[in-house]
Amino acid sequence: MATGRTHRPATRSRGIPEATVARLPLYLRALTALSERSVPTVSSEELAAAAGVNSAKLRKDFSYLGSYGTRGVGYDVEYLVYQISRELGLTQDWPVVIVGIGNLGAALAGYGGFASRGFRVAALIDADPAMTGKPVAGIPVQHSDDLEKIINEDGVSIGVIATPAGVAQQVCDRLVAAGVTSILNFAPTVLSVPDGVDVRKVDLSIELQILAFHEQRKAGEEAGAESGPDSGTDTGAPTAPPAARTAGGSRKGPDGDVPAVMPA
Repeated sequence: MATGRTHRPATRSRGIPEATVARLPLYLRALTALSERSVPTVSSEELAAAAGVNSAKLRKDFSYLGSYGTRGVGYDVEYLVYQISRELGLTQDWPVVIVGIGNLGAALAGYGGFASRGFRVAALIDADPAMTGKPVAGIPVQHSDDLEKIINEDGVSIGVIATPAGVAQQVCDRLVAAGVTSILNFAPTVLSVPDGVDVRKVDLSIELQILAFHEQRKAGEEAGAESGPDSGTDTGAPTAPPAARTAGGSRKGPDGDVPAVMPA
């Protein structure tokens, strides 16, 4: 079976837009669920709803793959699973290294979805000597001193960074210098990479902060609806609970008073 170092997905050479590429895994997930239920065909409307997009966008995306479905029948589920998997490069073996085996790195190592989607965890790497040789998810952790050797021996082209922010760039530089051309970054920092290296960032804290914004906005809207136009209460913006306010317009935080409006 081919490895990730010698074969790259054909999406760029075929001119598939990045936005379409980003939606292909959503379609594949929905199609895989249908396949597991032995559903033979699916309409564009049904598949679009399952993937969370509109049907016109789905049909446009599939046109880039050369798949147009059959009027009155829909799309063949098994063929689409194969077609999208091939386009994403999931019909071959992609060895992956995970650097930083703390709580998050260990959880990623144990994630069962890698193998079923064409990714093989080739190595777990950590800078802590106490971790060396310790099995995590059945894979012995190797020391970061051997990072370059591991990447070369396993033909790794995809690296996962789950280290603290302070060392993430250094790890990234070593990965790139050793030949890694795609990086999934879980460290809470922005990485600088040369042209030809792709980085996808996953920041759970940012996603939670965005959700907190929406929750705060909904709470403000609900408070405004309850007070009504004749209440005489200004509900133009959500406010903190009275007990949390200080005389100077600040809030009590875990480290003392913090400004009422925090900087971005």
